Amino acid sequence: MSSSAYLPDLQHPLALHIGIKYGSGGEGRVFSELSKYMPSAGIDLIGVVGGPDDVSQFTQGKVVNFALDGAGMANRLMGARKVIGQILKQSRPDIVGSHFALYTAPALDLMKGLPKVTHFHGPWADESKQEGSSSGAAFAKAQVENYVYRNSDRVIVLSKAFAELVTDRYSVNPEVIRIVPGSVDIQRFSLADTRQDARLHLGLPTDRPILLSVRRLVQRMGLSNLIEAVAAISKVIPDVLLCIGGEGGLRSSLERQVREHNLTKYVRFLGYIDEASLPRLYRAADINVVPTLALEGFGLVAAEALAAGTPSMVTPIGGLPEVVASLSENLIFRSSSVEDLADGLIAGLLGKVKLPSQSNCESYARENYNSTLMAERTVAVYRELL
Repeated sequence: MSSSAYLPDLQHPLALHIGIKYGSGGEGRVFSELSKYMPSAGIDLIGVVGGPDDVSQFTQGKVVNFALDGAGMANRLMGARKVIGQILKQSRPDIVGSHFALYTAPALDLMKGLPKVTHFHGPWADESKQEGSSSGAAFAKAQVENYVYRNSDRVIVLSKAFAELVTDRYSVNPEVIRIVPGSVDIQRFSLADTRQDARLHLGLPTDRPILLSVRRLVQRMGLSNLIEAVAAISKVIPDVLLCIGGEGGLRSSLERQVREHNLTKYVRFLGYIDEASLPRLYRAADINVVPTLALEGFGLVAAEALAAGTPSMVTPIGGLPEVVASLSENLIFRSSSVEDLADGLIAGLLGKVKLPSQSNCESYARENYNSTLMAERTVAVYRELL
């Protein structure tokens, strides 16, 4: 844990970004892509994150961590304040970008006079409450969020849906909100493998239609509904296979649901998916399914699958329709209900509705969700304050 050893380009303004975990999850991937692409768009970037432990090594000191994995909350918050304070003194950034209110709040008083941008990745308090946090804990988290957002000069959101949410939920002035959709590492998700090649490599069947859903296994992700939908789909398409990637607190109950409904032939739990395997897993599927029930601001998994050439079918929740609507309205389920998931997927698998081809998915992702474009849009927002 130390201040940044990175020497920024003095010809460009310098932004200090504060995040959770570099390269992990939706927030971490936005953070990592901005760190790579903002400098070429005209603003250099240094960062402070909660992990991983070796982040400074693979970013050449550009991003540093303020606490070791496993550190308690008090140590994390004190570490965030200490390391942010060191960087503010040593590197003297021109602007601050916050990707997580909790780690920004302890050092907010040290940033007086600096323009501040919040990158809003989701309603932390509301998500926590949906995942089992007490009302008191959710209230405290909301207070931290409000404190940081009130002190932000701009709030960047991933979608129109989130623009409305930050206005309604946090009373953010609409005049300071800017929409910058997320991005995908297009090169990483562009594969030479055919669908059959990908399946052979991953040990997946080459003779069955495969549905894929890569999600955290929590309630709001809608996986229970998707499993129930597969029960209906299997009566029409008896060789269908749903692969679920990811970990989370609901895994045991979802596995029990599969057993109780005699669906073990039709549902396979893949567990944690490492970053290296993810592009090939998307390529292996016929359809990527995003069955979210609530609080989805962008849906990075939908864009990633498109970049890998696989159509993503999404529920009409939050910002998900915005990700795919311009490609094909057929990719949006009528609702998140079991019936509508089943009907939509049966129609897609049987060709009753036309889904985009592999090349159409790839070109759409390349044109709309490349990281250079996200960085340029972000830099344009920052320059409003510089």
